[in-house]
Amino acid sequence: MQIEAALAKFLTQLQADGRSPHTIGQYRRHIGLLARWSRDVRPRGARVEDLDHESLAQFLTSPMATSRVGGKAKLATTANCLRSSIRGFFRYLHAAGHLREDPSRLVRRALTSTPPPKTLSPDEERRLLNVLRAGTGQDAERDQAMFTLMLRSGIRVGSAVDLKVEDLDLERGVLQILAKGGRRDQALIARDVAEHLASFIGDRTTGPLFAGRDGSALTTRHVARRLRAWAKKAGIKRTSPHSLRHTCGQRIYSKTGDVLLVREVLRHRNIASTMVYVRVDEERVRLALG
Repeated sequence: MQIEAALAKFLTQLQADGRSPHTIGQYRRHIGLLARWSRDVRPRGARVEDLDHESLAQFLTSPMATSRVGGKAKLATTANCLRSSIRGFFRYLHAAGHLREDPSRLVRRALTSTPPPKTLSPDEERRLLNVLRAGTGQDAERDQAMFTLMLRSGIRVGSAVDLKVEDLDLERGVLQILAKGGRRDQALIARDVAEHLASFIGDRTTGPLFAGRDGSALTTRHVARRLRAWAKKAGIKRTSPHSLRHTCGQRIYSKTGDVLLVREVLRHRNIASTMVYVRVDEERVRLALG
């Protein structure tokens, strides 16, 4: 079976499992890279039956797998994502009966330290909110409501753009959101955020909560562009919609020291995802040593 045909079967299974479009896209890119490498070294075509653990080792050490565009080495965390995709793809083929053995069984992720989440500092957060409040016009009002909600609730950008007016229960401070993996979930918001949203919504009773000028829901790319524009006005060099979620998680942990509370706010299914916010500052270490 050609790698591309096997990949099509794998992607169908991922969709059936409810995996997110981001995850599916990442598998498509990574296994597509393997297919291109295999065609280069095997002119007859890239067949999954022809790949053994030594072939995968050769691929993972090839420039195609280890280098970025321009020749610079990929980050260790990026290389680990590729290894995970390879393992997931071949585990599926073996479990589904397409392969007698799993050639990825010897592939291991490199040992790396977990990078700290990319967040806004308290000063950057304050500056961003200030420029949002100073904005004028409908787009600015929408952006202020949207980015304030994301900063204060920690919901993902995909959840924010999916929100409809009817998904909000502002009296209770509850949002019905589309969570990671396509599942439905609830998110809680503070009273002042609910009041801000009520003012923003006005007399609307249905439709996208955050809409463009044509009335349709914003895309995640458009939201990212809008955030970069506001961040530039605030003198913030680099940020992304996901950094707003990380900023919320870091703020709550710094304020409470309660990792379980952070997990509940961010709706993490695995506590390991929450542990990236646990950072011990130098002063606490010195106090403990002294």
